[in-house]
Amino acid sequence: MLWIAALSFGLVGAQLLPEPPVDFGELQRLMNEEGMLTAEEVPSTNLSSPTICDSSVKQHSGYLDVAVGTKYFFWMFESRSKPSTDPLVLWLTGGPGCSSQFALLAENGPCNMAKNGTGTEKNPHSWTNNANVIWVDQPAATGFSTGLPLVHDETGVASNMYNFMQEFYKALPQYKNLDFFIFGESYAGHYVPAVSHYIWQQNQGNAGFKIPLKGLGIGNGLTDPQVQYSWYPDMAFDGGKSEGGTLEKGVIGRAGTLAMKAATIPCIKQIASCNGGDANACTTAYALCNYGELIPYQLTGHNPYDMRIKCEKPPLCYDFSKVEDFLNDKKTQSELGVNKKWGSCNRIVNLAFQHDWMLNYQNKIPDLLKAGLRVLIYAGDVDYICNWLGNKKWTLAMDWPHKSDFNSAEDKEYQVAGQVAGRLRSSNGFHFMQVYQAGHMVPMDQPAVANQMLNDFIQGKFDKQTAIVV
Repeated sequence: MLWIAALSFGLVGAQLLPEPPVDFGELQRLMNEEGMLTAEEVPSTNLSSPTICDSSVKQHSGYLDVAVGTKYFFWMFESRSKPSTDPLVLWLTGGPGCSSQFALLAENGPCNMAKNGTGTEKNPHSWTNNANVIWVDQPAATGFSTGLPLVHDETGVASNMYNFMQEFYKALPQYKNLDFFIFGESYAGHYVPAVSHYIWQQNQGNAGFKIPLKGLGIGNGLTDPQVQYSWYPDMAFDGGKSEGGTLEKGVIGRAGTLAMKAATIPCIKQIASCNGGDANACTTAYALCNYGELIPYQLTGHNPYDMRIKCEKPPLCYDFSKVEDFLNDKKTQSELGVNKKWGSCNRIVNLAFQHDWMLNYQNKIPDLLKAGLRVLIYAGDVDYICNWLGNKKWTLAMDWPHKSDFNSAEDKEYQVAGQVAGRLRSSNGFHFMQVYQAGHMVPMDQPAVANQMLNDFIQGKFDKQTAIVV
């Protein structure tokens, strides 16, 4: 989930109001207020074997060292099918600063919170049906992970996640030979390309275990802000209906979207300067673009993660209180081997990434495609915050050797259980999928579609062009 700390709820009902960017001194003050600068209990790195959520499979949870003073928490479930041969999938939730355990319990994990009463119930569309999956809380101070939120860019994210995987394979060597895929959502549009590219680079050298990376996937991600911010007005107006979007009705009228279009001009100019090396432009773009393209939408009261509905409970617009209660329950924490108050998103971590926000990360992908890795970009087409229009446009704009092949490829119907669930465009290992009637969190809104999408991708079926031409 893309959690915009620059837009804070609560000051005027459910509306989002921008905060000014903060400098390092202000971040230190905020960390002190949150008690982050006081010594915290150092968790053990002895792993646990929980039996909650899905007792039918083997589980691992606990902490691994990734840097001095920083330990990342993970919760892993083996595949329900063939754990010794099924791929290993790493999941990274975005934010920045939002916990991956949130996705485990509300999106693609083996259990969901029970609709009636407390506890959990089996998720029949879990991504663990045909894969071993790890959900990791990162960067430091996110979710159950510990340490000061000193990482503030993708260099730190990539290095620490590489260290995490090296420690993971040392602690659990039985998974070393499995094909490895990295998936993530929202701000993971930054994380996933950066981490994947760094792993690929490190694999060229002689140090460390060569991670068997085979592919990556990004769902409703923020990957190329310079392209994506241009498409907010069109999405607000009609959800991209003229290009095949399935949103029934837009949120903002023609006059409002014309003003938003005007605001994209200085916005994109500042993003370009940011990516050209002007650090001040990164801060300016962060404030200017979010004011111009997100505030008008937020003022309507609609959910930025699902344009079909209103924002129910700020700031995440959904009521996930059962997830919070479950993860803060003493019995749950005892099973997981943790002793820390869990929160879905950490505002301080989020604020630390202000200079990273507007940097483009699609430029990490061509190297990976050239190396033979498979890449999937997917987007629910009723999400606003990282909408399908902007995501599709950047995949078409990305420079790589097979750009013309991809751009001339056909959008094909993607079917699940005999029903058209979206459109898929593929060429030379690169894939873009538009998922119909899904918001920001595709596995939550269209669980069966998301599960089949994952399985088809990791099994290489997308490369066989079996979908039906529209």
